[in-house]
Amino acid sequence: MTVLADDPTSAAVLAAMPCYPIPLHGRSPGLDALRVARAGQGVAVGHDGVMLILRRPWLALDVRVAPPIAAYLPYGSVGEPKADLRCGFIPRVYLMSVLDHFRAALPNEAAAFIVWNEKTGEFAVNFPVIEDATPSRLVYRIPTLPPDWHMVCDIHSHGRGSAYFSATDDADDAHATKIALVFGRLDHPDRPAMASRLCDSGMVLPLPRSPFSGGADAA
Repeated sequence: MTVLADDPTSAAVLAAMPCYPIPLHGRSPGLDALRVARAGQGVAVGHDGVMLILRRPWLALDVRVAPPIAAYLPYGSVGEPKADLRCGFIPRVYLMSVLDHFRAALPNEAAAFIVWNEKTGEFAVNFPVIEDATPSRLVYRIPTLPPDWHMVCDIHSHGRGSAYFSATDDADDAHATKIALVFGRLDHPDRPAMASRLCDSGMVLPLPRSPFSGGADAA
């Protein structure tokens, strides 16, 4: 077997984020193992581009991160992108609970997390400790979760303002894997505004639809 790095630290980093060329015929046992893993990440290289493969207990994500390489590669296809919620869609009652909490906090901003237990399959809402809240500023503590619990959604409000991701949000989301949601126009009970994205490995990806059951396309 080829040794990819003689430096122990570099070898550990490469093992944590391996790269798999896609065989033109047959299968790649290493990539197959990653695709069904509870957690892990790697890069697949094919004749049609480069795909980031990420697995978390609650998420299975395959996303193209580079177009086809110009040089000829005797490789197979990386396949189609996907983003599947392994935890399933979040029951809409949790969204209603979060929005009620946000409206009660008006005119100030507020925050909530939706978490999921991989052992029991149950969801829960975590309302964090708020250190400072105004109509335009929010400082809160990210919760430390017990074993088997995973953060699925990081949600905060902009009160009566519009829904968008700020530069502060971009910095906070840069190193996390989560669904990020922002709600605004909360003084319009029937028509709050929502901005959404999937955060992973420094990327922000559009959500094709709401992560909540009964939802339509994501905003």
